[in-house]
Amino acid sequence: MTDRSYYAPKGGLPPQTQLLTDRAMFTDAYAVIPKGTFSDIVTSFLPFWEGARFWVIARPMSGFAETFSQYIGELQPGGGSTKPETDAGVEAVIFVVEGGLQLTIEGAAHQLEEGGYAFLPPGCDWSIKNTTGAEARFHWIRKAYQAVEGIDLPEAFVTNEKDIAPTPMPDTDGAWATTRFVDPADLRHDMHVTIVTFQPGGVIPFAETHVMEHGLYVLEGKAVYRLNKDWVEVEAGDFMWLRAFCPQACYAGGPGPFRYLLYKDVNRHMPLAPGAFLIV
Repeated sequence: MTDRSYYAPKGGLPPQTQLLTDRAMFTDAYAVIPKGTFSDIVTSFLPFWEGARFWVIARPMSGFAETFSQYIGELQPGGGSTKPETDAGVEAVIFVVEGGLQLTIEGAAHQLEEGGYAFLPPGCDWSIKNTTGAEARFHWIRKAYQAVEGIDLPEAFVTNEKDIAPTPMPDTDGAWATTRFVDPADLRHDMHVTIVTFQPGGVIPFAETHVMEHGLYVLEGKAVYRLNKDWVEVEAGDFMWLRAFCPQACYAGGPGPFRYLLYKDVNRHMPLAPGAFLIV
């Protein structure tokens, strides 16, 4: 696969003539935030950011996401922040879906284009700016890092999806593949942010039921996705949240590839008491 597309919301408001009917759902086991809800009136502003607004699509709260937050940021030309992260002990992934950004990590500047990916460990000194003449949009996924005594912190890195070959899932003949930015066996990492791709006709042929919490943002295409007991139609621009152990499956009927940006928490014991995380 050489051609890739990345859906990014543009905001605005629907016309007064539009019917209310939509696909938004919020349940105890999952949520679906369809692209039609990404309007101007649901954006947020954050401290120490200029020329920026954010759609907050996941945040830790009772009955919803527990391990992460996820924003879609929009930066005007010249916009950005020299103090983007205000919480100590937080790691992050930046993934660019439109335009370009200059990301500076520990004094070194990196230019991220569409498909650009950066991992930022806790305590990392970073800043971000739109140095182009057009708007830029990106995902910002944040998690409180779970330190483990005897395991080093992972280092920051920058790459691009286009430079990484997807790994086919076993026995799928390439119909289902995952683009991995981190070695799954690297226990320094307590979250994975990957890109999952289904070719037309590709399926998850069983109801996955496991401990990882998921956030899925559809970058391209459309599919029907099994969430708990329901089959839901999703398309580029939609976001899904799945709590731990929520059954999931997928059928990508085409006509093109179905791709989503996937978050999940990994590689750690289950905290058994409130405040059990060891934050660095």
